[in-house]
Amino acid sequence: ALARNKMRSVLTMLGIIIGVAAVICSVAVGAGASSQIQQQIANLGDNMIWVEAGGRSVNGVRTGSKGTKTLLLLDAKAIQQQIPAITNISPHVDTPTQVVYGNQNWYTTVRGVSPEYLAVRRWAVERGSSFFQEDVDHAASVCLLGHTVMENLFGTEDPIGKTIRVRNLPCQVIGILTAKGQSPSGQDQDDFFLMPFTTVQKKIKGIDWLDDIMLSAATPAAIRPIERQITALLRERHHLRTDEEDDFNLRHPAEIAEAGAESQRIMTILLASIASVSLIVGGIGIMNIMLVSVTERTKEIGLRLAVGAGEMDVQMQFLGEATVLSAFGGAVGVGLGILASNVISSTLRWPTLVPWGALVIAVIFSAIVGIFFGYYPAHKAAHLDPIDALRYE
Repeated sequence: ALARNKMRSVLTMLGIIIGVAAVICSVAVGAGASSQIQQQIANLGDNMIWVEAGGRSVNGVRTGSKGTKTLLLLDAKAIQQQIPAITNISPHVDTPTQVVYGNQNWYTTVRGVSPEYLAVRRWAVERGSSFFQEDVDHAASVCLLGHTVMENLFGTEDPIGKTIRVRNLPCQVIGILTAKGQSPSGQDQDDFFLMPFTTVQKKIKGIDWLDDIMLSAATPAAIRPIERQITALLRERHHLRTDEEDDFNLRHPAEIAEAGAESQRIMTILLASIASVSLIVGGIGIMNIMLVSVTERTKEIGLRLAVGAGEMDVQMQFLGEATVLSAFGGAVGVGLGILASNVISSTLRWPTLVPWGALVIAVIFSAIVGIFFGYYPAHKAAHLDPIDALRYE
């Protein structure tokens, strides 16, 4: 019966095909974005804890973040010695600065860190090498460049071994960091360079305190207990009374990216829900076409009933046709959805990821739609009076 009416069958499946393809595309785009955000979380350092010199109220005036000078190298050493769940720790001092090479210059940020900083952030050196603890101890004038700084100062020239000027300080380039691209907030993660924190403290900023302490926990589950221990330890070291506010801030930067990932998941569900409406529209289309088919095949139904077919036989015939149409339409829709996802990925440069679970669910759901919307036409056909059906013109 379906083969005899090929055009009707194709038009009946069209709504299901479009609906399933739309759902697959929505899920693929959302899953691709979520995967990208998870990669950005890993780039941030998913076990990282950020201790920042905080703001205090001085005579009723808030000093803002990094407004205190109480975060010291001794604090970092105490945290490392007294909290065993910490795997890596790096003091951190940063400041915006102008860097010059030949007739090129660039305004960027210098980050003074220790060698463990790369392990905390899970960053790698693309070319050259990192500096060592000996460089920190002697406040060596060496640096590692981010890609943005390298491109603006050197272009296509190899920067390894060259000397740049940081304000009035000559500094040798010993390495290039692996490119990281943009952060979840859209910030360029390659527009900076690294130096030993002692060099930035003594030769650039002229201070003896820290802006931040970066550290990593052994596992994500250890982050909260470590934060509580750090808070208690620093309050004790900074001699803060119980009624005084902290003069530091604790942050877990991955929380920002995780919030973005949660928003993306909600958006994916929303897009898939909207696309699912087209499946319902396709189901209604199946029901309408099957009702028309029942009307056109009334004599056939009457003849089957007259020669001994039961109501269940007729009902299963039409219900089977509806299920086959929707299931086959769902399978075609899956193929079309995968193709559309690949087209989106290649033309818009947007990452897409098609979960296999979504493909199976889409086909099963389309079959359920066929059964649900095909039941009424099948029920109507099964309950026709055989004599009235045979007389039908």
